[in-house]
Amino acid sequence: MNYSIYAESTPNPEVMKFVANRMLADKSIEITSLAEAKNISIAEELLKFPFIKSLFISSNFISITKIESTKWEDIAMQLRVFISEHLNSNGIKNYTENISNVKSHKKNDQTDTSIKTNYSKEEKEIKSILDQYIKPAVESDGGAITLNYYKDNVVCVDLKGACSGCPSSTSTLKGGIETLLKQKINPDIVVIANAK
Repeated sequence: MNYSIYAESTPNPEVMKFVANRMLADKSIEITSLAEAKNISIAEELLKFPFIKSLFISSNFISITKIESTKWEDIAMQLRVFISEHLNSNGIKNYTENISNVKSHKKNDQTDTSIKTNYSKEEKEIKSILDQYIKPAVESDGGAITLNYYKDNVVCVDLKGACSGCPSSTSTLKGGIETLLKQKINPDIVVIANAK
C-alpha cells in the first residue's frame, strides 16, 4: 500500500500539517537546518525548498513551517505532491531510525523523552498529565509538548512543530495546561514555555 498525503491547517498560520496514511517515524524531531536533517531523506529534500523554515516530524505527519512572505495557497499542493512522491519512491520505512545521530546537534532538546530519565516524583506526575491530557490535542494540531523542568512551582515546557511560535500558544499554556496542573498538582503552579 502506497503513502497518500493530505494537508491540514493548524492554529499557527505559518504551519501546515501534512498527514500520511502510514507511519513515518517512531520518534518526534524538530529540524531547522540541513545539518539536523542529515540521514533523514525527506527532511533533507524538503529543506531545499527556499520557502521552508523548519520541519517537525512525528508518527504519521510532517508539520512544515514556511517563511512569512509565502502563502500556503501557493505551495501546499506542490508540497503535498512532493512529499507523496518522495515517500512512495523510497518505500515504507521509519524516517527517524537515525534520529540519535541528529539529536547530538541540539542541546537541551528533550523531544525524545528517553534523554532525561531522572525525573523527580513531581516531574513524573506532571509529565504523566501532559502525556495523557495535553499531548494528544497538541499532536492533532501538528505540534508537540514536552516537560523541560519543574522547579519552585514553575513548569517549563518545550513547544515544537506548529506550537512553536503559534499565536494561540499563550492561551493554551495559561488557559489549558496551567489550569489543569493547578487542579491536579498544585494551585501555585505557573507554566512557561522554554525560550530556546
